[in-house]
Amino acid sequence: MTLDAAEPLAIDPLLDDPGTRIIVCCGSGGVGKTTTAAALGVRAAERGRKVVVLTIDPARRLAQSMGIDSLDNTPRRVKDVEGDGELHAMMLDMKRTFDEIVEAHADPDRAKAILSNPFYQSLSAGFAGTQEYMAMEKLGQLRARDEWDLIVVDTPPSRSALDFLDAPKRLGSFLDGKFIKLLMAPAKMGGRAGMKFLNVGMSMMTGTLGKLLGGPFLHDVQTFVAAMDTMFGGFRTRADATYRLLQAPGTAFLVVAAPERDALREAAYFVERLAADDMPLAGLVLNRVHGSAASRLSAERALAAAESLEEPPDPADASAENPAENLDDRRIVDQEAGKAGDRGSSDSSPHAVASDAHASNADVSHAHASDADAAGARAGIDPDQVGSDQVGPDREVPDQESVERLTAGLLRLHAERMQVLAREQRTRDRFTALHPEVPVAEVAALPGDVHDLAGLRTIGDRLAAGGPPAGAA
Repeated sequence: MTLDAAEPLAIDPLLDDPGTRIIVCCGSGGVGKTTTAAALGVRAAERGRKVVVLTIDPARRLAQSMGIDSLDNTPRRVKDVEGDGELHAMMLDMKRTFDEIVEAHADPDRAKAILSNPFYQSLSAGFAGTQEYMAMEKLGQLRARDEWDLIVVDTPPSRSALDFLDAPKRLGSFLDGKFIKLLMAPAKMGGRAGMKFLNVGMSMMTGTLGKLLGGPFLHDVQTFVAAMDTMFGGFRTRADATYRLLQAPGTAFLVVAAPERDALREAAYFVERLAADDMPLAGLVLNRVHGSAASRLSAERALAAAESLEEPPDPADASAENPAENLDDRRIVDQEAGKAGDRGSSDSSPHAVASDAHASNADVSHAHASDADAAGARAGIDPDQVGSDQVGPDREVPDQESVERLTAGLLRLHAERMQVLAREQRTRDRFTALHPEVPVAEVAALPGDVHDLAGLRTIGDRLAAGGPPAGAA
């Protein structure tokens, strides 16, 4: 089975559907999730949607690509977006989101006590799982405001992306845990019974914990838990509501990956986990897929031709006496010129392979034009000195050896590219064999990084096209 058997992922219908309210991009690190989320936001906005892109990744790439100096917890409108839609972007500020929840759900005196509590300050700044829970809170806030008709979420890298899904359950386990219940007990009990309970049981526990954690720290925790007691139920309720929102038909998960073994293995894990949690999966976005305009020329034939060109000439070969006879006007090995006896009936000889490969040499030169300098460096020559159109009063016509070395370098670069294509194809095929039901959109690799709206539009166009680049299939 090949990737051609997979259903193509239709991006534009997904973005245009008014029923699509949330798109969550998840995947392992370094596969282009942030760029994909930004490109989806730009394309949706320019097709008429009012979009906000929420990134949880603290990297500044999203702000830079959208022409914004910095992102914070407040959505900022992106300028220079074409069309009738709007695009806003923001980055999750974990502590500020936590502060907003406290301020919104506690009276002023209790909110002040909580915000100044040392344990709360540590918890809100970086306690394990807090970021993912706050992301759930922020997503719920954005959806409840109903100010945007599409929310695009860029999740943290690696498997922590699925911590986004686990946050409500972990929070519930934390709030229902025995440790929290014990700490909350003094606040819930009063009178003699409460004092007796404290004197008999709590004094032993708090004394032990005080030695392990420090008395001031334990006091801070107890004060925090007592102040937050009335808010715990609200945390759990809102987290559960957001979790159900992620399971709703208006949500679409896009798993983002690269055509590499580890990235697609993680992608397969995400697909299986989303299915287990009844989350609506829209499909797989496969970034940085390589192609070649000269895919007719295999890696094996290209290497054989390169080796033939790199072989020292045979003194007995008549063509060695007049090497220009074997060069066409572009100074590349001519397919037709030369003595018939050199090709004869031995079509499998290295020289025959080099000659037969000429039909694709022009394609190779065009497809790898940006690699010419690298090829020249490998060959130890200056590519600027190659080509009859470069001849000047101070520049000599390159000899046959220079041309052949440059051609051999280009052929070797092409062979490496074709080997990459074959490896990517095998990796994609393994994923498709495991999950043939998952629609796939492929995005051809760009020669450089995306750093502005024009680059994001290019990515959006390639996402919408969805098909493999030339030579990738």
